[in-house]
Amino acid sequence: MKHRQETTRERPIYPGETALLFVDTQVYNCSRDGGEYAGLPDATFQDRFGYFFDQLESVALPNWVALGTRARATGIEVIYTVIESLTRDGRDRSLDYKITGFNVPRGSADARVIDPIAPADDDIVIPKTSSSVFISTNIDYVLRNLGIRSLIIVGCLTDQCVDSAVRDACDLGYLVTCVTDACLTLSQERQESSLRNNRGYARQIDTQTMLAEMSHVHQAATS
Repeated sequence: MKHRQETTRERPIYPGETALLFVDTQVYNCSRDGGEYAGLPDATFQDRFGYFFDQLESVALPNWVALGTRARATGIEVIYTVIESLTRDGRDRSLDYKITGFNVPRGSADARVIDPIAPADDDIVIPKTSSSVFISTNIDYVLRNLGIRSLIIVGCLTDQCVDSAVRDACDLGYLVTCVTDACLTLSQERQESSLRNNRGYARQIDTQTMLAEMSHVHQAATS
């Protein structure tokens, strides 16, 4: 990666050096039929996860689709990370995932990115077994090989895996943009608290601002 002297987080993405990272946008947790909700009565599901799915369907998912489409149209690398063990029984998972009970077996349907934002044939999908994709995978190596400087992060949960990825990416030297209305968690309170806490690490903008920036940067680079 070619390093520059940066003086602010509040700068546009770098043309040709930017990736859009989708965090945990998969069947396991983004589909009512996903393994995270197996066996839950409808009333319990609605009580625990009603807010999440309302936000997913009305706000986050349309924004994910728009961002992925614009990224591909403007030459931005699209990368996914999904919770997926390297084994069927999950023995390779982090201790935290074992304690929590998260296990998405290798090759299972739960590990698949949800259909509306399914990866293109040549997109990169990186399985992880920890909250931060930077802890249990080689994503830093991959991003550096791709020449990525600016990293746009979206997905869920805002206050868990997204926040962990944002902080680790910043510490590793990436300029990170968190697209606030393309991230979601289990309550409005948790969403607002998480965004307040990581504001000191990453630039925060909304989807419409990012879409416009993608197009502007692309036009400037190709004119």
